[in-house]
Amino acid sequence: MSLQKLRNIGIAAHIDAGKTTVTERILFYTGITRKMGEVHDGQATMDFMKQEQERGITIASAAISCRWRDYDINIIDTPGHVDFTVEVERSLRVIDGLVALFCAVAGVQPQSETVWNQADRYKVPRIAFINKMDRIGADFNEAVHQMDAHLDANPVPFQVPMGKEDDFAGCIDIIERRAYSFGESGVIAIDMPEEYREECERARRHLVEKVADYDEEIMDLYLNEKDVPADLIKKAAREATIKMLITPVFCGAAYKNKGVHLLLDAVLEYLPSPIDVGSVCGTDVADAEKMHVRNPSSKDHFAALAFKLIHDPYVGQQTFIRIYSGELTSGMQVLNSSKDKPERIGRILKIHAKDREEVETAGPGDIVALIGMKFTKTGDTLCDQEFPLHLESIFVPPTVIELKISAPSKKEEEKLGASLRKLSMEDPSFRVRYDNETNETVISGMGELHLEIIVDRLKHEFGVEAIVGEPSVAFRETITTESEMNYRHVKQTGGKGQYAHTVMRIEPNEGKGFEFVDHIKGGVIPAEFIPSVQKGIVGAMDEGILAGFPVVDVRVVLLDGSFHEVDSSDMAFRTCGAVCFKQAFMKAKPILLEPLMKIEINTPDDYIGDVVGDLNRRRGKVESMRRYRKGSQKLNGYVPLMEMFGYATQLRSISSGRANYSMEFHNYVPVNKETQEKVLKEIELKKKQKAG
Repeated sequence: MSLQKLRNIGIAAHIDAGKTTVTERILFYTGITRKMGEVHDGQATMDFMKQEQERGITIASAAISCRWRDYDINIIDTPGHVDFTVEVERSLRVIDGLVALFCAVAGVQPQSETVWNQADRYKVPRIAFINKMDRIGADFNEAVHQMDAHLDANPVPFQVPMGKEDDFAGCIDIIERRAYSFGESGVIAIDMPEEYREECERARRHLVEKVADYDEEIMDLYLNEKDVPADLIKKAAREATIKMLITPVFCGAAYKNKGVHLLLDAVLEYLPSPIDVGSVCGTDVADAEKMHVRNPSSKDHFAALAFKLIHDPYVGQQTFIRIYSGELTSGMQVLNSSKDKPERIGRILKIHAKDREEVETAGPGDIVALIGMKFTKTGDTLCDQEFPLHLESIFVPPTVIELKISAPSKKEEEKLGASLRKLSMEDPSFRVRYDNETNETVISGMGELHLEIIVDRLKHEFGVEAIVGEPSVAFRETITTESEMNYRHVKQTGGKGQYAHTVMRIEPNEGKGFEFVDHIKGGVIPAEFIPSVQKGIVGAMDEGILAGFPVVDVRVVLLDGSFHEVDSSDMAFRTCGAVCFKQAFMKAKPILLEPLMKIEINTPDDYIGDVVGDLNRRRGKVESMRRYRKGSQKLNGYVPLMEMFGYATQLRSISSGRANYSMEFHNYVPVNKETQEKVLKEIELKKKQKAG
């Protein structure tokens, strides 16, 4: 297979813009499925998880391979709900091109912007598909205008729709000047209706103007008022799209099977192959300043990135990888450079949603699932053992919401622990920790729906009927001033005792995470015990000190100490480091940090006052307002997560069900004194109730 004839694409958009429906049509037309699955009746091929079928939304990005006009296409269908944003993140990290879907009625919605910004981060070229052209209120030009105004996408229509709403009859390819209608058998070329001729020419002139900026030959023809051949426009448009200078825009109504054939043609025509994307750069394992290049060739050294883990009840754990260079064969030994561990390749599978096809080899550009990986997790690099490197990993935002969870009986405890471990390996945005003080397991994630799905999966996939508490905010702890502590750990209990002594200074390290600096001189603490001190500090930070929440943004400088020839040990210094840090922390004016969410609300003008008033009562702050559609406003602002429980119901009530919102994590900010006291009192009360 020629790499020029391979496309690795993602399909992404706001929730309910029709991503899975578009993918189902693609699978049907490319011969992967014989029947079109529908999201609303839970029969979508890509939504094969029970939780997806029940809710009619996509939760896990699913990879699938298909063929169109002798091209191979790997498609990753991604979720639209903000709670599963890490699914979009990891898919964008490994694809070469993106089909961004927009609803012709709603235009650019909150999650559309989030996805667009994520694609910008990974520099993914994209084309746009304005879906639902047959719906009441559909407006192609308004959707294109919003893409320009809100996304800075430089959108360029490549089609003119023929009609809209119930009268949406087809579209015109403005480059070829050909009209198409859509019938039972697919696309039918028809004569262009006379009333669209002028609009087609106007749109073609606009397209030529746009690509002329990037192509001298077209510029010359345009300035001399000569007709520009279709092949020349396509070649220049392809180059401009791959360089992310323009976004070609297409239209259709996927549910009614309109426009999907032409969208598939556009994927081949304008989105890049692995060859177009070119080489990838990785850093040297020993020296992060040194770079290594890998080319999309089977003759280069092997390099791949693991981007997803799925626990499959039939074949066990599947590790999805994207291969960038070299060749992978079954039975081969590779290096996981992120963990510095060797991995032996077992079975290699190509995935067709729930079906799988075993292959012996895989090469550059392939997206495959591996069975039998022992150490590999999301974001790990797999590479040639002789030529190691680190590829850029995947950005995982911090968790913002948590739940206490427990097994219904002592017998089920082990099963619950094993199931939670599997789920946290699959999903890097889901965390599990054990609270030693309350003897409870705490799970944390990106939002209420995220944790609801986790609990649901525990029940149906793993057979664990877990008992869960109320969702609560995942606070963090940090310090506001410097402090120094001198602590000596001495324990004598007959036989060998314990002795360790540390002197440390801790200081705020805002936005830079945890930093450990060793200033020990003259071996007053032997070198082998320094890591033990650090482990003790990290353990204390993970458990939390002020209220049991993880500690962040602290710099620790180890200044001095002493040891005993016989009684000093790894354990003694670990304990000493933890206690010394805890005491220093409590002296350094500790505070709680709370997650601040970025919120976007779309509301009709009539309710704007009530919506803003309600947001202010929740300690929210409106940053900007802009016209969304005629008679509607889009509000952007920031609000603490702890004030947002039950907000969906309240917003529906205020706006008679006509407003909607989207929320994503922005950053952690200090809690005001009043709120901190209230939170600490509540935690103390819960501890007393549990003890009593």
